[in-house]
Amino acid sequence: MRRDPVEPTGLSATELLAAYRAGRLSPVEVTEAVLTRIDALEPSLHALYAYDPAQARDAAKASEQRWTAGEAGALDGVPLTLKENIATRGTPVPLGTAATELVPAPADAPAAARVREAGAVMLGKTTMPDYGMLTSGLSSFHAASRNPWDLSRTPGGSSAGAAAAAAAGYGPLHVGTDIGGSIRLPAGWCGLVGLKPSFGRVPVHPPFPGRVVGPMTRTVADAAMLMGVLSAPDSRDHLSLPPAEIAWSQLDFDVTGLRLGLQLDAGAGLPVEDDVRAAVLDAARRFEAAGAIVEPVEPFLTREMLDGLDDFWRVRAWCDISALPPERQALVLPYIAVWAQGGAEVSGVAAYRGFAQMDTIAVAALRAGEPYDFVLSPTCPVSALAAEWASPTNDPARPFEHIAFTVPYNMSGQPAVSLNCGYTSEGQPVGLQIAGRRFDDLGVLQVAAAFEGIRDPQRSPGV
Repeated sequence: MRRDPVEPTGLSATELLAAYRAGRLSPVEVTEAVLTRIDALEPSLHALYAYDPAQARDAAKASEQRWTAGEAGALDGVPLTLKENIATRGTPVPLGTAATELVPAPADAPAAARVREAGAVMLGKTTMPDYGMLTSGLSSFHAASRNPWDLSRTPGGSSAGAAAAAAAGYGPLHVGTDIGGSIRLPAGWCGLVGLKPSFGRVPVHPPFPGRVVGPMTRTVADAAMLMGVLSAPDSRDHLSLPPAEIAWSQLDFDVTGLRLGLQLDAGAGLPVEDDVRAAVLDAARRFEAAGAIVEPVEPFLTREMLDGLDDFWRVRAWCDISALPPERQALVLPYIAVWAQGGAEVSGVAAYRGFAQMDTIAVAALRAGEPYDFVLSPTCPVSALAAEWASPTNDPARPFEHIAFTVPYNMSGQPAVSLNCGYTSEGQPVGLQIAGRRFDDLGVLQVAAAFEGIRDPQRSPGV
């Protein structure tokens, strides 16, 4: 058997599958290489929860047998992680907080079931902050995850461990969740591709308005391949879209004549840093040079929208946390506890008005993007913060100042992808967000793939 001379941990999922098919690599040797890398880096990164090397080795051996028998699945033998809040049978779901009772999950969530059926080698789960409410790896249950580009910084969140694992080479496929930017924000800070699919495209259990499951990978082709598996139907999600035949592998796309909106001011939240603005402007110019038409998009998010959403999410969090016994409430991360406590002071009228802002944001996003095929923007207005900070403001009174470019598309249900478009003066990745029209998941991936072909060569993290 001819061996592939390339280090397996640097290969994409599409490259691994081609190597398996040609007999140049086996799932067993690839899994061993990934496990060796994890063992070397995990003491610094703290990306994993429920890490199970023995289970991964058994899965790799079973995959190797399927390849030999000609029975390989769509992801057979490819190492993969799932975010901690995506249930896997027999593993507790702490939701990133020490306040949760550790009860084994009775069944796989839809995403977990689909990747198992496809033959992926599950390495373990990835860490998240308390209740997924931070763009940080801080957690009262897990050790704080760190960014492979700079260990003094956070990978972002709430898909914190997923981003760290993906950037560090813990296999090519990772699955996160996103309700306000939790896939795209860490993808941006870790130089990754992170897709927030259309709401309902990937079945979620339990579903919640704005919440999606999606891929975090190093290439657009890998994200598209993973979407082909994750988007399979599951009756447990009563809010999911009807099954659709989508040609996920058809990524070739000519941007000539494409009308792109460029938004550099969200209208609320933190101002865009100079380095971030410069990188996104450079991306827009590259699209123009490739034949696209780029026009400015006016700000559409307001202070009332963002603050109303904050009120509603605080009330929701306080409903959950206040129902816990006092001894468990005391275990919640202090930043989250202070933030959620604010929900106790919100009136019923204010809570409803906050809930209503979800629809107001959706309408504003849809109207602002209507003239364009796609909208370009920064993923986050600022670069990665210190690992010890909970958010870019580090202030529970101003918790969502960084999500002004991402959260509108959760509310509108539109697909949006983040991928790297450059670096700050300190060498930190900058995320470009590409948002598409409702249900055009393939379109945003095609435009992202086109950008991969016109951006500068990519750097590698320091680890």
